[in-house]
Amino acid sequence: MKKLFLMLALVLPLAAGAQKFGYINTQELFAQMPELAKVRAQMDTLNSTYESQLANMQEELNKKVADYQQNQATLTDGVKQFRQQEMAEMEQRIQLFYQTAQQDIQKKQQEYLAPLQDRMLKAIQAVGTNNGFTYIFDAGAMVYTSPDATNVMDMVKAELGIK
Repeated sequence: MKKLFLMLALVLPLAAGAQKFGYINTQELFAQMPELAKVRAQMDTLNSTYESQLANMQEELNKKVADYQQNQATLTDGVKQFRQQEMAEMEQRIQLFYQTAQQDIQKKQQEYLAPLQDRMLKAIQAVGTNNGFTYIFDAGAMVYTSPDATNVMDMVKAELGIK
């Protein structure tokens, strides 16, 4: 029953009249958006900040480990245990910091890219509406493209002001 309904949903619009189909490679278009360079720069800055902090934390841990190893023979059991616990806690803080940084980087990337994706989608919709397309498909997901389908890349780039 579901298959019949799906087939009718696909066939009925085709029977209603001539359809105009377009396609675009959204990944290629997205890569050409000039705003992407700004997003990459922001992400590089954010990555550098986290990498620097992580390196400082790791360096501090390495110093403590080296100091512990150098003085291990002269330390009492209580001091050894205290320093081992201190180093283990530092390792845990580094791991937690790394995980938090990764989450923050992903969140920021989504935050920075969302306006670009929205702008691209609105331009595709505008081209579809202004040029009478029934559907515009993403070329990256298509298996076959009919010669009757129109590549709307240049129209969308013009809508976005990309040369």
